[in-house]
Amino acid sequence: MTPMPQAWQTTILNLRRSPEARAILTGSAAYPAITGTADFYETLSGVLVAVQVSGLPTEEAPCANNIFALHIHAGGSCTGSAQDPFADAGSHYNPSGCPHPAHAGDLPPLFASQGAAFYMVLTRRFTVLDILGKTVILHASPDDFTSQPAGNAGARIACGVIQPIKQA
Repeated sequence: MTPMPQAWQTTILNLRRSPEARAILTGSAAYPAITGTADFYETLSGVLVAVQVSGLPTEEAPCANNIFALHIHAGGSCTGSAQDPFADAGSHYNPSGCPHPAHAGDLPPLFASQGAAFYMVLTRRFTVLDILGKTVILHASPDDFTSQPAGNAGARIACGVIQPIKQA
């Protein structure tokens, strides 16, 4: 087996400390059971994103599509209207003007099991400083990674503002 590169070892060790930022995800009025966090760790290899969510609207059928798009959005608020509860989260975070799915805020989807999901991903698309004050949006459907401008990911069902965490 090939030894793990030093940068990866350092990234894994970063999990033993507090993240630099966190978004606390809360479901919309239509999905009040959704809660979770998205933690952001700055590492030498990029930003490690750790997401855990519960209360997802899943089905237990053998072929159920329990996949949910997750994106960082450019807006700084999880407010909106009854028709679009997180409208003020704005569009995908996309400082370079790239087509979807190459937006800096495009993240892999969450795969839910019995209403819960967890994942980690390492990205160099942004730094923690870049995304402070922006929002994390969980969508009702999977991202199709094709449709413009946002992947046809469906309704915004949960949101959280990315806030810095003071280090001790």
